[in-house]
This record gives sequence, C-alpha cells and structure tokens, in this order.
Amino acid sequence: MGCSNAMTQKQLFARYGKDLKPGRLEWIGLRPGRKQAMWVVDEAQALAGLGLEGDHRCAKTPGSARQITLISSEFISLIETYTGIEQIDPSLLRRNLVVSGINLNALRHQTFSIGAAVFEATALCHPCVRMNQALGQGGAASMLGYGGLCARILESGLVRLGDQLKPLASS
Repeated sequence: MGCSNAMTQKQLFARYGKDLKPGRLEWIGLRPGRKQAMWVVDEAQALAGLGLEGDHRCAKTPGSARQITLISSEFISLIETYTGIEQIDPSLLRRNLVVSGINLNALRHQTFSIGAAVFEATALCHPCVRMNQALGQGGAASMLGYGGLCARILESGLVRLGDQLKPLASS
C-alpha cells in the first residue's frame, strides 16, 4: 500500500506540481542535542546524506530519511488556532526549517531545492508526545496532519533565510 500511495503522489505531482509556486525559507533551527534548546540561525550548511551542520541528527545515521524536518508557517498558524496559543515559537515544534507560500504536503516524495541544496521529502513528520509538554495538553493532537515533512539531503549546499523553495521536475 505504501508504494502504491507513493506512486500515486508522484503521478499527482507530475500532473500538478508544475503549477506550484516557489515557497520561501523563513526560519532555520538547529538542535545541538536531544532535548537541548534549539539554535536559531540565519544560514546553515546542508550536508548530503547527513543533515544540517550543527544539528545532532547530522551525526546520527547517515542516509536516514529524516536528515532534516520542515514545517510551513501556514501549518503553524493552524496549530495556533487548534491550541488557542496566540503565537508559537517555531523552536517549540523542533523542526529545522520553516517555509511559507507553498503547499508543503504537495512536496511529499518529491525533490526540491532551497538555496544551493537539493532535498527529497520522504515522509510526514508526525508529532510526538513531547508536543503536549511544549504546547499543553492536546498539543500533539493539534499537530496531526500539520507536523510537516521529513527529508533527506541529496546535494550539499548553503541555505539562507529568504531563499526560495523550488519544486524540481520529477524524472
């Protein structure tokens, strides 16, 4: 079922992906260690097959499908609505990149570039129980379907605030 679902999404993207407008990179966060406070930066080096330089996931399992995580500012707005929190600091959500202006779910199983780096979205980034601690009771439930995406880095490169997120044509 997973393969046919991925194939269907690839087919849909081939059909409609050309209509997606580029998004924009709004926020970058690095997790120096598990459960440690995030570092907010203006740029980061994306390392192919590893992750973002300075993020603890970079030193973990090379080739992982979860080298980086992305969420959209539009998803954050929905999470704010569902939790009743007026403004959520992206670092509470523990995602690496916040983007805007693009339907992030349309990128699942697709390749895209941000700045000089190329990524492949691999899976939905489901919330964990820690979101109840960060956002209050029901925080994880408020993120269901809006937790963003996990991705692997295919080509190394620098990503900076303000860079465009551009979907790449599927082959």
